[in-house]
Amino acid sequence: MARISLDPPRTLFVRLTDWYSRRTYGTVLDPARAVAHNPRVLISQARFERSLAKWNKLDPELTALAVMASAASIGCSWCMDFGYWESRQHGMDHRKLHDVPVWRDSDVHTPLERDVMAYAEAVTATPPTVDDAMVKRLHEHLNEAQIVELTAMIAVENLRSRVNAALGLTSQGFKDRCDVPQPLG
Repeated sequence: MARISLDPPRTLFVRLTDWYSRRTYGTVLDPARAVAHNPRVLISQARFERSLAKWNKLDPELTALAVMASAASIGCSWCMDFGYWESRQHGMDHRKLHDVPVWRDSDVHTPLERDVMAYAEAVTATPPTVDDAMVKRLHEHLNEAQIVELTAMIAVENLRSRVNAALGLTSQGFKDRCDVPQPLG
């Protein structure tokens, strides 16, 4: 259960945010409702997220895996749920997404994807545990602009996941809306 009300004051900006969220995602996002108690935080986050959407140096699938690995390390079920849904909307293989929390024991990820998820976990650790060998492996496949973007996206996900986890936000059922259940029997 959320640790903060998901029923903020109904200002014009909150109503516009709800409308945009319903139109874009099919529902109002709980994190937006939670931070809407502080309009400056909501406005800043909205502007920041719009800016992030323009980053394009890194392959979107690598970004998705890094973001989800960070969210899994922090334990943000809302972020895992939404990240899975968002990545499936862009056609990403459900097995890769499903196996993010257990990527070390899974055989569905490429060596680069595994290096990216290891890096995401190392950046997310407190304190970070990134080492030179890890970055050197990334340099075999990614240029410096891509590594900077990867690092920044992991840091952004740390912000998102830590806020959501601290506020007690949990899955909104996004994942359930994107995969056809397997028949029983």
